[in-house]
Amino acid sequence: MTNSKLFVLALAVTAGCSRSAPEAKPQPEPAPVTAPKPVAPSGTAAAAALDARKPLPLTAMMANHQKQEMRDHLKVVQEIALALGKDDFDAIAASATRIAWSDKQAMMCKHMGAGAPGFAEMGEQFHRAAGGIVEAAKQHDRAGVATALGTTLETCVGCHAMYRQDIVDEQAFSQIGGAMDHSMMHGK
Repeated sequence: MTNSKLFVLALAVTAGCSRSAPEAKPQPEPAPVTAPKPVAPSGTAAAAALDARKPLPLTAMMANHQKQEMRDHLKVVQEIALALGKDDFDAIAASATRIAWSDKQAMMCKHMGAGAPGFAEMGEQFHRAAGGIVEAAKQHDRAGVATALGTTLETCVGCHAMYRQDIVDEQAFSQIGGAMDHSMMHGK
C-alpha cells in the first residue's frame, strides 16, 4: 500500500473515531398519571338520585314479577291495537280481560304498592279503565274501545311517570307494611 493510500485510510479511521455521536436532547418528564375524577357516583344509587319519581319499594323478586306483568300489559295493548284494526271485538275482549279489573288484580296492586302511597289506587284505576275496553268490545263499539284504550294508556303513562322501582330486602319491605305473600306472585 502506498503512503498516500495509508494516509487517506488513517485519516478516514481517525475522522470516524473523532466524530462524537450527536448529543441526545433531554426528554421532558412525563406528566403524572391521575385517575379521572367521576362526575357523579355510579350505580343504582346514582341513578335513583337522578330520578325524581317516587320510589316504589319492592323486593328483587317482586320487582321482577312486576316487570313481567308490565310486559304482559304491553302485549295486551298490542293485541288490542291489532284486533281493533280488524274489528275483531272478540279478540279485543279476550285480551283486555287479562288486564281488566278483578279482585285478584286489586289484591296484587295493594301488595305491590304497600310502601308507596297512591300506587295501589293508580293500579286499580288502570285495571278499571281496561275493564272499559272489555265492555266496549262486547258492544262492538270501535270508538268506545279506542277511548277506553286511550284512558288505560294514559293511566299507564301517568303511573310510570310517577313511580320507579326501589329494590329493598324482605325485612325492609316488611317494615313498611308489606307482607311477603309469595303465592300471590305465582298465581295461586
